[in-house]
Amino acid sequence: MKSSHFFLAFALLALALSYASAYDPSPLQDFCVAINNPFNAVFVNGKFCKNPNLTIANDFSFSGLNVPRNTGNQVGSTVTLLNVEQIPGVNTLGISLARIDYAPNGGLNPPHFHPRATEILLVLEGTLYVGFITSNPNRLISKVLNPGDVFVFPIGLIHFQFNIAKTNGVAIASLNSQNPGVVTIANATFGTNPPINPDVLAKAFQLDKQVVKNLQAKFGGSNN
Repeated sequence: MKSSHFFLAFALLALALSYASAYDPSPLQDFCVAINNPFNAVFVNGKFCKNPNLTIANDFSFSGLNVPRNTGNQVGSTVTLLNVEQIPGVNTLGISLARIDYAPNGGLNPPHFHPRATEILLVLEGTLYVGFITSNPNRLISKVLNPGDVFVFPIGLIHFQFNIAKTNGVAIASLNSQNPGVVTIANATFGTNPPINPDVLAKAFQLDKQVVKNLQAKFGGSNN
């Protein structure tokens, strides 16, 4: 009986530890400003830490997020992500920020997901049709957002934003990881290097093989 209790407790502890390690670890110091120079530094969360006595205000700041970005690309949107690479002071703090600019009449932040972060989005300009897809069975949860509206996209779930206004759209997103990562579905499926065998994608998406090859050529993962 004692043995079974021990194994149950061990299993529960392992489960708790695996859940805790799925997110950025809590810091054990006030901050750990990331630097690339290992000299006289400590390695934490994939970065070396600057001597805290040498940190300055610029380690924790970024300027220019108010400047509109160019949306003249195929999807009509630009994401400006501020993570540990742009603000070294967020190292170990488990947070990052992004500005998203959308072109009028259909600017799209395409379906994607963040493997390491939940996202909360605040609309500043435009009218955004947003949504995310639950894990199987897949259900779409969507809403039209106006300036001042907020929406949450849970960690690891596919989501998107689409500007349906005749004017430019702008949103600010906060993510609970210093390096949330992003997997854009179309690019990841049809633009891998090396490319996925088109027979696999043709069967998975129930498409003609030539259609798959055309999509791979468009996204840079051509088998030709």
